[in-house]
Amino acid sequence: MSEESVRPLERGLAVLRALAVGDQVRAGDLVRATGLARSTVDRVVATLVHLGYVREHGQELRLTPRLMELGNAYLAASGLSGEVAARTARLADDLDESVSLAVPDGDGVRFVTQAARRRAMSVAFHIGDLLPPERCAPGALFADAWDEERWAAWRARVASGPARSSFPALPPGPAPADIPDLAARVARSRQTGWALDDQLIEPGLIAVAVPVRDTAGRTRYALSAVSHTSRHTAQGLAQAMLPRLRAEAGELEGLAAGAPEPPADVAPTPGHAFETERATDPVAAKAELGSGFLQSLARGLAVLRALGDARGDGLPLTALAAATGLSRATARRCLHTLELAGYAAHDGRLYRPLPRVLELGHAALSRLTFAEIAEPHVRELTERVHQSASVTVLDGADILYVARAATVRVMSVRITLGTRFPAYATAMGRVLLAGLPEQERERLLRQAPPRALTRRTVTDQGELARILERTAADGYATADQELEEGLRSVAVPVRDASGQVVAALNIARHAGTGPLAETRDALLPALRGTAAAIEADLHIAARFQAVRLP
Repeated sequence: MSEESVRPLERGLAVLRALAVGDQVRAGDLVRATGLARSTVDRVVATLVHLGYVREHGQELRLTPRLMELGNAYLAASGLSGEVAARTARLADDLDESVSLAVPDGDGVRFVTQAARRRAMSVAFHIGDLLPPERCAPGALFADAWDEERWAAWRARVASGPARSSFPALPPGPAPADIPDLAARVARSRQTGWALDDQLIEPGLIAVAVPVRDTAGRTRYALSAVSHTSRHTAQGLAQAMLPRLRAEAGELEGLAAGAPEPPADVAPTPGHAFETERATDPVAAKAELGSGFLQSLARGLAVLRALGDARGDGLPLTALAAATGLSRATARRCLHTLELAGYAAHDGRLYRPLPRVLELGHAALSRLTFAEIAEPHVRELTERVHQSASVTVLDGADILYVARAATVRVMSVRITLGTRFPAYATAMGRVLLAGLPEQERERLLRQAPPRALTRRTVTDQGELARILERTAADGYATADQELEEGLRSVAVPVRDASGQVVAALNIARHAGTGPLAETRDALLPALRGTAAAIEADLHIAARFQAVRLP
């Protein structure tokens, strides 16, 4: 590595890569995977934990959704937007097939958005996954722009043996024996304007892709529809999908052409990457943790996040230094290290992130469901307050438990995932009902009229309406022995980035002899703090894709 490279940043990136491909990883596994000393790994991990990118669960180390800030920075800089992701999802609904967008990454193809259909046989690729160009439809579209040096590198890679070590997203097993020559596929796609994958990845999987071009006419994305031979032949898929894919590609090109770009010589306005970042002052963290905190690693990752504002051709060094609060010299060394690692590039004086950033855990984290995002926070809440905590969603007129952590007591609340209760008689149900439009709320209560479950259950429609209005205004709800004698609960909403209530979080405990107000005041701060932590992770994870709710 160059003398200007930031060694702690290099090591931190190596550890993140090892965490991204591992399962149930421990510090010793990272030592073996990276070749770093145990003391170095411990310092890197301590820094990543402090930044909120890694969570310790016993001896295991797990990536957190907050790490998706890094991949989101690339996606934002690439021109992807929430609107583009939403259009992809709508197209999948219209076609009733899985749809994806991919970008070129070296001699590979990396997915940047995916809208999969829920079927017994469905696409298993995720945002950030990398495929070899010879085994997917987008590869022929991207290889059309290769120069001789790129072709030579690709031929050398293919000649070196199986691609699985470089492309872990490939399914296990040998490659198909009759993969068509990539150069011939490129020539055909140049002639037709589209490319086909006829079971190049695995038997039965087929796809058709069209280019989405930038204003200079270069292929910026490949838009694909993916299906199975049980539904279409390869040629039949192309015939059915091409008109709609081409029309959508034209719409996406129009969106890209009309998107404003910030001036290249002005510091970027802080966007999602910095609004969602944990407020970590590297200087203060260094003072708190001493040698256990790698300030240079924290600074390098801050530079990588700041590259999310590098629209168009990129951002100059002065803008990146201003956005991160670093000196020009420090920011330049961080950028140099990121370039050497393949995560950034510059053209003259402008810097931009590269798609390889997505390998830093984005594919694994993009698989998380809402329940998986919430679960560690619920567990931490239970450990803090020593009471059972749960997350539910609204399912008709019922609440459905999707995440839960219970305490072990002689008197404990015995509820399992998948349990359902009538919403009107629970604190979480009231939070969820209060988040609905008034007409929808009234419809649900008419559909399932309240009935007494205990002598305390509120069943009067007018009183319930007043309770729900107060819940919406106060931002919390209580239920005191209305579902079951002796059971008391306090709940708060969990909201998505638009402010819509998508779930409820509660703490349930035995009613005891104290007043309800005392229970409420004791539990609300911890509940609200945990809800905010779940929301922060959810907003990051859902910025460029839909997070699946039960």
